[in-house]
Amino acid sequence: MSGLGVIMLVHTALNRAGQVARHWTASGCPVVIHVDRKVSNKTYDDFVAACADDPLIRFSDRHVCNWGGWGIVAASQSAAALMLETFPDVHHIYLSSGACLPLRPVDELVNYLAARPRVDFIESATTADVSWTIGGLDQERFTLRFPFSWRKQRKLFDGYVKLQRALGIRRRIPEGLVPHMGSQWWCLTRQTLSAILQDPNRKVYDRYFRRVWIPDESYFQTLARLYSTHIESRSLTLSKFDYQGRPHIFYDDHLQLLRRSDCFVARKVWPSADRLYQAFLTDQAGAMRPTEPNPSKIDRVFSKAVERRTRGRDGLYMQSRFPRHGNENGLTSSPYAVFQGFTELFEDFEPWLANVTGTRVHGHLFAPDRAQFAGGETIINGGLSDCATLRDYNATAFISNLIWNTRGEMQCFQFGPADTQKINWFLARDKNAQISVITGAWAIPLFRSNRNFADIRAEAARLQQIETKQLEVLSSVWTKARVRTWSLADFVEAPGEPLQTVVEETGLTPTSHLTEAPKMVDLTGFGQFLQNLKNQGMHPYLMGDFPPDDVFSNRVRPYQKPYLVQ
Repeated sequence: MSGLGVIMLVHTALNRAGQVARHWTASGCPVVIHVDRKVSNKTYDDFVAACADDPLIRFSDRHVCNWGGWGIVAASQSAAALMLETFPDVHHIYLSSGACLPLRPVDELVNYLAARPRVDFIESATTADVSWTIGGLDQERFTLRFPFSWRKQRKLFDGYVKLQRALGIRRRIPEGLVPHMGSQWWCLTRQTLSAILQDPNRKVYDRYFRRVWIPDESYFQTLARLYSTHIESRSLTLSKFDYQGRPHIFYDDHLQLLRRSDCFVARKVWPSADRLYQAFLTDQAGAMRPTEPNPSKIDRVFSKAVERRTRGRDGLYMQSRFPRHGNENGLTSSPYAVFQGFTELFEDFEPWLANVTGTRVHGHLFAPDRAQFAGGETIINGGLSDCATLRDYNATAFISNLIWNTRGEMQCFQFGPADTQKINWFLARDKNAQISVITGAWAIPLFRSNRNFADIRAEAARLQQIETKQLEVLSSVWTKARVRTWSLADFVEAPGEPLQTVVEETGLTPTSHLTEAPKMVDLTGFGQFLQNLKNQGMHPYLMGDFPPDDVFSNRVRPYQKPYLVQ
């Protein structure tokens, strides 16, 4: 018989528990099994009968075990007492569950513990030193009473906690105890475990911990500090938890991950993971290599898994993880560019930009009548329709889906104050958005239209008001997009450098120096148009300072043809 004894707390998948128990006893390790009292008597009796031929397997008195309740501690006490009494040669007792699976040959664990005869392996830290408590109860779990089940009687649980807080009720911690917390799965020496079970004040301690929340994570962790001469505050069992405090379950495809952990035992293994049980219970020679257990080697994988589960992928929205405002992991999945005022100032700007940058350039995706997809398409990647009604039902989802479904291809689209404005804050908050705005360019189509001047003045006032509010959004402290703005007058004065800048930022590949730019529309008379708006009582200030026509027309005439960018 080896010097290692194993306690197994079992409540389901008894066939797997029996298989693992025989694996321990095959290496000379006695096993004491506690079966949850909620398991039917017939099932329990059949399980006992199936293990009766193995002299190293014993069954302890049964207790009802509920999550976070005292029954788990009582079950551990009963099994530990039976282990100490029945197998006097055992010097280390290893607490495990029916879902635990040995990852390395048992002899390696036996030798590892034999080389450390006085070491207790139990995670034991004060509440101030742990960051993994779930539910907001750290020190209070030791100073309040918890007679109700957190899972089955949640309203009573929460109500009683609030009542105790309101009345200022505080429990007295038994003298000499400093509450510690840690993993339930420990490996203690005979000396330490027997001292805990035979303590003259055990009744006092048991009565106190019966009303502590989740006592299986604090009872042995606290009392071991009274008697142990050498504690290594870590568990030899690989047990990972998600952000909600629930244990990760290992499946067949975690085989290589478990091998990399170098741990002796893993929890929690899916009962139907046949490949894992086959690999670790039968192929002992190739199970693991002798080395120090190092679960931190796979922490990076679990951290990525938690991040993927809680935050998801950039720009990917799911029914099961729809983001809360301000907590999204990226509003969109990849960079895209928004141009405002460029199609109004330049002729055929969209095909020119697509040719120069190699990107897909759309028209006004949020035009009132329809989404103007590139090439006049009515349906685009992902089955997105150009229907304005469908688009505006959830404008943010529309742009997120468009960017997600076309990832790998840079998307550009036009925008302006005449478009649907529901998307403004979304664009401003999106770190992937590159927004280039020529303020006041919306006046150019009005200038070139054949509408009555009274209608033009009213429309100009409306669009200017909309763009002013939009610019306030884009200059907000909450804006994460890259925003560049030019007044129309400044842009027309020197268009070369701004065009070079936006093209370089938009192109998928580095762009050489531009030698030709798109043709600018004829702005002869535009200055007088703005003056007419002023004369009619509308002040067009977003365009910048335009000079009178006799000066301005001389300035813009050279740009009526394609020009060289200096």
